[in-house]
Amino acid sequence: MKSLVPAVLRDEPQFARLFFGQSLSVVGDRMSFVAVPFAVLSVGGSASDVGLLAAAGLVPMLLFALVGGVWADRFPRHRIMLVSDLVRFATQGLAAVLLLTGVAEVRHLVLLMIVFGTADAFFMPAATGLIPLLVGPGRLREANALRGFVQSASLVVGPALAGGLVALAGPGGALAVDALTFAVSAAFLARLTPGDPAAATTRPSSEGGFITDLRAGWTQVRGRTWVWSGMAAISVYHVVVLPAVFVLGPVLAESEWGGAAGWSIVTAGFGIGSIVGDVCAYRLKVEHPMALAAAALAVGSCQAVIIGSGATVVVIAVLEAVTGVAVSLFFVIWETALQTHIPEAALSRVSSYDYLLSTGLMPLGLALAGPVADSLGVRPTLYAMTIIAVPAALALLCVPAVRRLPAQASETTGDSGSAPAEVSVL
Repeated sequence: MKSLVPAVLRDEPQFARLFFGQSLSVVGDRMSFVAVPFAVLSVGGSASDVGLLAAAGLVPMLLFALVGGVWADRFPRHRIMLVSDLVRFATQGLAAVLLLTGVAEVRHLVLLMIVFGTADAFFMPAATGLIPLLVGPGRLREANALRGFVQSASLVVGPALAGGLVALAGPGGALAVDALTFAVSAAFLARLTPGDPAAATTRPSSEGGFITDLRAGWTQVRGRTWVWSGMAAISVYHVVVLPAVFVLGPVLAESEWGGAAGWSIVTAGFGIGSIVGDVCAYRLKVEHPMALAAAALAVGSCQAVIIGSGATVVVIAVLEAVTGVAVSLFFVIWETALQTHIPEAALSRVSSYDYLLSTGLMPLGLALAGPVADSLGVRPTLYAMTIIAVPAALALLCVPAVRRLPAQASETTGDSGSAPAEVSVL
């Protein structure tokens, strides 16, 4: 039985505690991916309103991602995550109450999503920066792959649960369960004690304060070609490809695939592929992993054309499974590369730039997807998304620093991984 437990969970008890707490929360998040679009539609919202609500959860990333990165490099990262979970428990719980009592309107959901997104903006940089404090350098890839495995598995379990809950109790019932998962996650985080107390609880601040910290984080980004070019490619994926998943996919499902049940099958297919990708990433040993990651991103960027292909739901789900393998490989490799080559004291700031330039810009694509689809049609919009996204991913593969980045940190500077000489981390 012991051999069935991944070694990183047996050997790293603090990571195990984080892992189990986050696992249930991730399942709740995947449920909300299905429940939220149909919550908007259930109160009379349109395709544009679905995009508006998704954008409302991401706009705060533009305002607070960098603040969250600086705070996470100065203060205990697990405490920031705890507060974020409590806030998201409250917002999802209130949204559930409004929906279940029949008084919810689109504007109510938008306002609550803004608060939810603000908490998210502080959670994400802290979460990325926390992992190196909980596991040894040799376990980072395994830890990220295991986290990715849960996220992928939740794409199968979450939509299935959401489909049943939406059918039985409406979108409000699914959001109520999601709220409870944040409470469970907060309980685990409250018991977390990172293995490096000094690094986790007291971080020296810069003499120049907030702006100097931001500048030092940005220097870490621009001093590495593989980092800023990778962030650019990820931004295209988030802004161009993911609106097909969050906005146009549910709209197409509502009109042609039988609603939430059909969309759940497609998202479950993606989740199954993602599980396979995470298993591969767990065992992966590649000398230059970012080269594989860039190729995988090109495959993952085909999601829009697959959704709009006009094939049966089953065929679309199978093809989405292929893109799921690719997307999981890319993001496990990307997070591991950041945690390996970026100094721990600056990691949350660098990751906050990552979220700002990718997830933070995603509202632009979400806001435009609905109106463009209303004007051009859903399928032509999906095809155009693919024409933009795939070449952007292939361009990343053409960057020498991406193809040559080693799996392990080196002693050289800039594109090889360690801090550029002119950088003052704190």
